[in-house]
Parts: sequence; structure tokens; C-alpha cells
Amino acid sequence: QVQLVESGGGSVQAGGSLTLSCVASGITFSRHCMGWFRQAPGKEREGVASAYTDVRGSTLYADSVKGRFTISRDNAKNTLYLQMNSLKPEDTAMYYCAAVLALSGCSAYGLQSFQYNYWGQGTQVTVSS
Repeated sequence: QVQLVESGGGSVQAGGSLTLSCVASGITFSRHCMGWFRQAPGKEREGVASAYTDVRGSTLYADSVKGRFTISRDNAKNTLYLQMNSLKPEDTAMYYCAAVLALSGCSAYGLQSFQYNYWGQGTQVTVSS
């Protein structure tokens, strides 16, 4: 049974930082493209960042988070991370971890949520001004 469990969300003031974690089980973590997505109330789910097993040169970020967020993964611990710095109120959303089996990287999947077939339950991030 595949499980993706997110943690690390919370409430912070604008300019603050948070680090999200996602622990995966039931999948061969290193063979999956992993992504972070978010959904704010009344808005569609949007891709935030994705990374393949070797993050060097294999990461993708939404324009809205480039330079502020960093995705990383520890394949030995089956864990995906999202370091979020310089948070803004518009970053407020439920953040989801997602996975899709990938043979050669994330480029075919990008940040399109419909491409990912395993999802966690989400962790809430609230940024106040």
C-alpha cells in the first residue's frame, strides 16, 4: 500500500521559513518523480516543485517560488523536502506531496498534477502579513 505522509506545515509571518517533509512508503522511492503541489481555498491545485532521484539538474520550480523554495530528497530515507523561505501570504495553501513512477526523470511530468498518481493528505501552510 502506497503512503505519502506530509508534515512540517504551520503558521508563520511573512518573511518566515518552513520546511515540509514527505515520507513515502510502498514505492521504490528512487524510481519515482516526486513533486510538491498546493491548493488554496477556491483555487485550482498548482504545481510548486518537482525532483527526480538525482536532484542535480533535475528540478523544476513554479515561477512564483523560484529563488525562495528548494526541493530536495533523501533517497535513503524515502523522504522528500521543501524548504520554503521568504514566505508570502499568497503562499498560504494546503501543500501536497505526490509521486509518479518515472524511468528517466521528471521532465515528462513537470508540474502537471494529473500526471501524478500517488498523493498524500496534505499539510497546511498559513502565512500572515
